[in-house]
Amino acid sequence: MIDAVVVDIEGTTSPTAAVREDLYGYTRQRLPEWLAENGSTNAAPVLAATRELAGRPDAGPEEVAAILREWLDTDVKAEPLKTAQGLICAEGFRGGALHGEFFPDVPPALAAWHAAGLALYVYSSGSVRNQRDWFAFARGGSLSELISGYFDLSTAGGKRESSSYDKIAGAIGIPAERILFLSDHPDELDAATAAGWRVAGLARPGEPNPPRPPHHWVETFADIDPTRRL
Repeated sequence: MIDAVVVDIEGTTSPTAAVREDLYGYTRQRLPEWLAENGSTNAAPVLAATRELAGRPDAGPEEVAAILREWLDTDVKAEPLKTAQGLICAEGFRGGALHGEFFPDVPPALAAWHAAGLALYVYSSGSVRNQRDWFAFARGGSLSELISGYFDLSTAGGKRESSSYDKIAGAIGIPAERILFLSDHPDELDAATAAGWRVAGLARPGEPNPPRPPHHWVETFADIDPTRRL
């Protein structure tokens, strides 16, 4: 039986376009101004970490903004970028410029699974701060009360590494074989399977990642019943 369901966001609970156009677009627009305004406070760790990763120890805020924008455009999973995105988008969510966008089948499924006693978690490459806001400021109403915890690159590790799934299982205290992971990315499903998790792939129409054997693929959360014996 399954005791916990861990969900990816981009392409799984939410349209890829919403994440990349809304969150990425807002971050890209605000980066230069945010770095300039917060260089001695919230942005200081981002500036330092970006300089170190890029090998540009003397880079000023404008150059750091250009580096972060390049990473954003090429989907580099860098922690300083995710940190900056979380802080910048937090302003957008609270100011009403941003909302979490979900496929219509997701909220009722999460509510039903939660009501059935399953623990629900989120594991995304976006920062935990962004994840929390995505669910708390969901269009149509908050979903955060359904979620027991969030994991990202800094708290769990890379999503294509089986050790990350071992770490999450240890953190939530549930045996690997009793955890179901839902993602649209075959490499992530491979890593979770290697860690002993159950998995199901989301092959939603219009999303960029094609399904790949040997995993089981569905088009919506309505096609998944984690309460039944797998």
